[in-house]
Amino acid sequence: MSGTRRKPGRLGGHVEGYRSWLEQRGYTPLTVTNMLNDLGQVGVWLAEADLEPSELDEQRIAQFLAVRRARGCRRVPGPRGMRPLLSYLRQAGVTPAASPAATPLARLLDQYRLWMVAERGLAPMTVLRYVNTASRFLSEHAVAGGELDVQRLTGADVHGFLLSECGRVSVGSAKGRVAELRSVLRFLAVRGMTELSLAQAVPAVAGWREVPVPPAMTATDIAALLNGCDRTSPIGVRDFSILTLLVRLRLGLRSIEIARLQLGDVDWRAGELVVRGKAHRQDRMPLPEDVGQALAGYLTGPRGPSPDRHLFLTCRAPRGPIRADLVGDVVERACRRAGLAVVGQHRLRHALAARLLHEGAGLAAISQVLRHQDLATTALYAKVDLHALRLVAQPWPGAS
Repeated sequence: MSGTRRKPGRLGGHVEGYRSWLEQRGYTPLTVTNMLNDLGQVGVWLAEADLEPSELDEQRIAQFLAVRRARGCRRVPGPRGMRPLLSYLRQAGVTPAASPAATPLARLLDQYRLWMVAERGLAPMTVLRYVNTASRFLSEHAVAGGELDVQRLTGADVHGFLLSECGRVSVGSAKGRVAELRSVLRFLAVRGMTELSLAQAVPAVAGWREVPVPPAMTATDIAALLNGCDRTSPIGVRDFSILTLLVRLRLGLRSIEIARLQLGDVDWRAGELVVRGKAHRQDRMPLPEDVGQALAGYLTGPRGPSPDRHLFLTCRAPRGPIRADLVGDVVERACRRAGLAVVGQHRLRHALAARLLHEGAGLAAISQVLRHQDLATTALYAKVDLHALRLVAQPWPGAS
């Protein structure tokens, strides 16, 4: 820190702003000091190289790090460690924003992304998933020598890609790959980039919804997941709140719904919770007392004040909203602590449906709780009520 104050270089005017920016994102005092020293060293190097701060980008940062290593400096951060400095300078308008990739594939994916948002109105997470699949497919089958040629795509390419994908994912995920692949192929045909619509060449995945019996967890297992959280640590308090939202009777939130929760979604006076579900759907759900207590303990404890309005934030710097996949990580850690087989967070929704059935709730009521658009989706859970199924089962002909 002292070195930064003595030799601010051409970034000296940004020391306090960068300090405040880092502190808001949860960096520890020692880390803030080290990163301020990095800022000062970059500022000195800019002066030595006769460069302006506006000329800083990833390439200049790589040159700076190479100079530091050549001088035998004791502590030289990696490129990842310099990302926060570039992010701050770009947000402050000191350096220009990173230029987008100019490859033909990147430009095509940008057009595809805009088409899904403007023409189809897909949600951001859906767009991200579809773009990722399109990028893998086109990179493997339409790019050669750095050149993009979608006209060379054939039905054999489509089949080969799906076979490789289906070999490593579940049936449900394979069905998702089919929808994602059909989407990009339709886009190419609509925009006239391919003569034929190869979407017709995408085969369906053989997977029937009514075949499997959905697995469920017992009430004892659920209690073990909650009791295993270390509520004396910040991560344990946050994980306990997330698990409570997942397992609490008559809530049964999805992981993406938990990640989308914001501070304003909790109506403490009315005892309600606004849930942002699929297809831009919003529902007001009751806020049970134990869920409210878990959330209050997290908000007044490890979360603390933050300019970000998301309810759940990461516990490590840079602090920001959690992603939906972190909810699955929370469930996985809880299973390991409780000595249970590792399951996904969706298994807890199965457990909720099983408990509601056991209490005598009908499928229509369960469908409303789980926020299913199709009652046929809820009908799958009728199989877990084995006692009721035995009562309606007919005896085998000829059996005594």
